[in-house]
Amino acid sequence: MDLTNLKYADGSRKSRKRVGRGGARGKTAGRGHKGQRSRAGSKRRLWFEGGQMPIMRRLPKRGFKNFTRVEYQIVNLSALAKLDVEEITPEVLLEKGLVSKKNKPIKILGNGDFDKKMSVVADAFSKSAVEKIEAAGGRVTTS
Repeated sequence: MDLTNLKYADGSRKSRKRVGRGGARGKTAGRGHKGQRSRAGSKRRLWFEGGQMPIMRRLPKRGFKNFTRVEYQIVNLSALAKLDVEEITPEVLLEKGLVSKKNKPIKILGNGDFDKKMSVVADAFSKSAVEKIEAAGGRVTTS
């Protein structure tokens, strides 16, 4: 036996119904009456609206999407001050539930009091966050 002898199992494949070839569906063959959809080979784009101006062209365009924008997950220093850890990494933040997504960058903001000596690893820091962490004797590392 080789690959040229392979066949589908009997009854596993069903042939499509060919309308307009005689038989039970006479005259219009179940296609209604005249018009584009009654013709053979009738295909239209999914967004085609019968020739009227499509909605994507009727509606005005507003603004733009900045494709170079980086969207950060934000963590405030007040939330970091509550943690009892020596080093804060993205894995620790994910484990403690302060960030939700693993692959999205993290930015530390300087909102709140911070007086613990910690080393903090994140993708970005605000100026006030860096000042407060270093004033408390901690270390800031960008990953």
